[in-house]
Amino acid sequence: MSKQALTYDDIQLVPSYSNVASRKSIDLTTQLTKRYGLRMPLVASCMDTVCESEMAIAIAEIGGVGCIHRFLSIEHQVEEVAATLAAFASPSIKSWWNVEDANWAFTKSIPLVAAVGANGDYLERAIELVKAGANIILIDVAHGHHENVKQALDTLRNALPAHVDLIAGNIASAKAAIDLEAWGADGLRVGVGGGSLCTTRLKTGFGVPNVTCLQEIIAATTLPVMADGGIRTSGDIAKALALGSACVMLGSLIAGTKEAPGQIIEKTGGLYKRYRGAASLETKTVHGQEKRNVEGESTVIPFKGGVKFVIESLLDGVRSAFSYGGANNLKEFKPEYVQVTNAGLAEARPHLIF
Repeated sequence: MSKQALTYDDIQLVPSYSNVASRKSIDLTTQLTKRYGLRMPLVASCMDTVCESEMAIAIAEIGGVGCIHRFLSIEHQVEEVAATLAAFASPSIKSWWNVEDANWAFTKSIPLVAAVGANGDYLERAIELVKAGANIILIDVAHGHHENVKQALDTLRNALPAHVDLIAGNIASAKAAIDLEAWGADGLRVGVGGGSLCTTRLKTGFGVPNVTCLQEIIAATTLPVMADGGIRTSGDIAKALALGSACVMLGSLIAGTKEAPGQIIEKTGGLYKRYRGAASLETKTVHGQEKRNVEGESTVIPFKGGVKFVIESLLDGVRSAFSYGGANNLKEFKPEYVQVTNAGLAEARPHLIF
């Protein structure tokens, strides 16, 4: 059966009556999993050019979380988790998490997320990561609606301590969400083929545009949903949250920052850092993987400076969106949207200077 599917550029949110006194007072508290929450709805992606301990610490200092990527030896990934945990005693992080707040209905434990696969050493890796301090394990695979993920969820649930939550994905259908919830996931990572360097939709023809994908999954599950892929602006973050996402995973928007893994590269015209898709040939080559099923690209992107300034700019836009939507917090942020034409999309952009 064929049907029309929409993505972020296909819609615009409709302004609502607002009584928001100050955008600074808007509460961005949200869920990450069933039991763990965030002070703001942004997650650093588990990519090897996005998130290791330095990024995870910086994001935690702003109230979000980073997911330590799995393209490391078990020992090295454990070291990155341990380094992140050690920084959680800092006043700048505690000021976000150790607060009395009527809207904070989640465990006061600071979330510490690390990724594993769904085969190979995933069980040993997860056990060691939890010993090092991780309290959320993210099963990081391209096609999360898979027998391997079902078995991994069952195995991890039985092997890990009760305080550990599991995020599973990536998925793109309501049936996948229903199944993963039944299999024991505590949170869902949603989006297939929408990443800035992902070629899955071109290589395979599979994938569902992000707005429709999120709508159908959110309607089918009670779990917190993390929107992953296709996020290019703070307006896209606002749209994902308006559709019902609990949080948004960021890759390209925070790649190239000081805290992202990798060396600064000096080239004619400026400073750059590497950025590559998780299924790119470069990633597979660097990490000694079989050079097959390549579904990503690699590139260099301009150096952006400290991630804090990038995140703060994005959150300014999100808080402005809440104000336009008449929402003081995420629960109140339920604006309607309209579908726009290409002319409407062009009108939405600053057209005088182009």
